[in-house]
Amino acid sequence: METILIVDDEKNYLLVLEALLVDAGYEVITSDSTTEALKITMSHDLDLVITDMRMPGQDGMEFLAQLRSRQPDPPVIMMTAYATVEKAVEAMKRGAFDYITKPFKNEELILTIRKAIEMHRLKQENRLLSRELQERFQFGNIVGKSKIMRQVYEIIEKVGQTRASVLITGESGTGKELVARAIHFNSPRRDKPFISVNCSALSETLLESELFGHERGAFTGAVTQRKGRFELAHGGTLFLDEVGDMSPALQVKLLRVLQEMKFERVGGTKTLQVDARLVTASTRELDREVELGRFREDLYYRLKVVHIKVPPLRERRDDIPLLVHHFLEKAAEANRIPVKRVSHEALKYLYQYDWTGNVRELENVIERAIIFCDGDDVRPQDLPEELFQQRLPGITKETSGQTQTTSDLAGDGELLPYLGLNQRQVKAMNFIKKNGYITNDYYIQINHISDRHARRDLRQMVDLDIVVRVGKGRSTRYVLK
Repeated sequence: METILIVDDEKNYLLVLEALLVDAGYEVITSDSTTEALKITMSHDLDLVITDMRMPGQDGMEFLAQLRSRQPDPPVIMMTAYATVEKAVEAMKRGAFDYITKPFKNEELILTIRKAIEMHRLKQENRLLSRELQERFQFGNIVGKSKIMRQVYEIIEKVGQTRASVLITGESGTGKELVARAIHFNSPRRDKPFISVNCSALSETLLESELFGHERGAFTGAVTQRKGRFELAHGGTLFLDEVGDMSPALQVKLLRVLQEMKFERVGGTKTLQVDARLVTASTRELDREVELGRFREDLYYRLKVVHIKVPPLRERRDDIPLLVHHFLEKAAEANRIPVKRVSHEALKYLYQYDWTGNVRELENVIERAIIFCDGDDVRPQDLPEELFQQRLPGITKETSGQTQTTSDLAGDGELLPYLGLNQRQVKAMNFIKKNGYITNDYYIQINHISDRHARRDLRQMVDLDIVVRVGKGRSTRYVLK
């Protein structure tokens, strides 16, 4: 609901205009003095100001000048019973949106108000859209071409065209907000606001105010009226991150908004209607939270009309080369450093690390690496120490003395990233990662090839400095270097 301030020293005129605009669906604040009106502009989130031209103490022109120095955004409509072309031109030069003469027709005023508010809305949306485009939050900004990520893209494309609520789950750092933004930018709401709130970063009282807004004086510290994120997201998308941390009381209020798309500001009595698509995310397992009684079951199913699970980086290691290249360019541009390359040796350590911090951790590691890199190539010594504390798999007492069946050997597990190898060699790398080593016989069994081809493939992997040969004759094993 748009908020309009009317300033006029004639109190009867204020009453008439307030009744007219309230009936037209606006929230109205009135003031009979410019001094009080200036205080209101600093304590309320206004969409439009309507002011009389001639008032005692300070006229409308002076009020307009002071208003523009404090609040440059809200459009201003000037009213006067003494209209002249010169005054109209002067008002427009000083930043007024339009000029209307008393007495005026109600329809004329309503039309002018609608035009002014629409212009204000378009300015805000263009500003927001420009910022979003500068940040390059587009579908293509989610980096990855692995099978599991392609499945995520397919869901985004399908659900983006609907208004269904979406629940995004995944570990911290996997890029859940990027998925939410991709849904928004691939929807009919793409030109409307995308508003995000982190539910875990705010206390219950502050989160309620953040979501639904508050009236002045609603609680200690509420010195101004403020619109909530639901209002700001009207027509667009509201993204609630870590929704699982929301208190039971707020869960009830959120459920009501989802059901009716209506709410009241904190400390207010007026019911506001909103049209916002809700996308939520959580690192918690919400179904488990429901079982434990910490999350409402009815709200859970309202949020989970469509569920997208963003995989951790360790489950899509074949995306690491793309991500590394993306973050190299991004970090180089941000730090004004020439774009580097990652050496083959350094890349092996990036592959084998488990990335508990996921994509966010990889981005930080790459940025750190190019800062400390002296040459053109990022080498292992440029990587942080923790990457080397996680040992590469090798032969152990358990694996060396263990008997394995053909079905165990041919397990489909996840394939390791491409290292300039053929599919058979990639499958062997996956086998080594799982079992600690591979032999010539095992290589033949999992790939169904001849002994000669197996030896040639394994020799090539040794030459590429990817694996090392241990032992001689029939006891020869190949392990990661």
